Amino acid sequence: MPSTLRAKQREETRRALLRESRRLFAAKGYGAVGLSEIVAATGVTKGALYHNFASKTELFRAVLEQVQQEVGERVAAAADPASDAWTQLVSGCDAFLATCTDPEIQRIMLIDGPAVLGWHEWRALDEANSARHLGEALRLLVDTGVLAPQPIAPLTHLLSGAMNEAALWLATASEPDALDQTTTALRALLEGLRDERAQ
Repeated sequence: MPSTLRAKQREETRRALLRESRRLFAAKGYGAVGLSEIVAATGVTKGALYHNFASKTELFRAVLEQVQQEVGERVAAAADPASDAWTQLVSGCDAFLATCTDPEIQRIMLIDGPAVLGWHEWRALDEANSARHLGEALRLLVDTGVLAPQPIAPLTHLLSGAMNEAALWLATASEPDALDQTTTALRALLEGLRDERAQ
């Protein structure tokens, strides 16, 4: 079999494993899904799974990275059309909260992610994705005088933590307008950061 065909088949198997694992992890949670269920749903052998992923944890990490990337893409799609950096920040934060109301994203990214990988590894993945973009947006706002001069790293961690906590709260909130309440509170928090001279 030509190597290009093998590589294509391996990539197709990898995509199928990610797709089915994501579906199962989202529906049942990481702890309730076994490798035998994943290979049965995918229609591959355990050997094929282990050829692509060394363990169930590694497979979950790949699913989580995929989910985080999609969240980042949704945030960027909401923020990029805005005409100024402040509106981009607010639109991006709103989009993050709205995206995190998706039960699949809540389960994989916010609930199982820290539990399966541990807090430090989960934070490192979060920093490489959402937090990095947030930090870049805040740096631009400080550099352009929209926010008062201040250290970016702690501000990024504070806002990222607040939004992650808000997303977790939304996962269990019973109020029908919970997302609107949270978005309003976040916007008030962000407004408090603005340099009065820039308003």
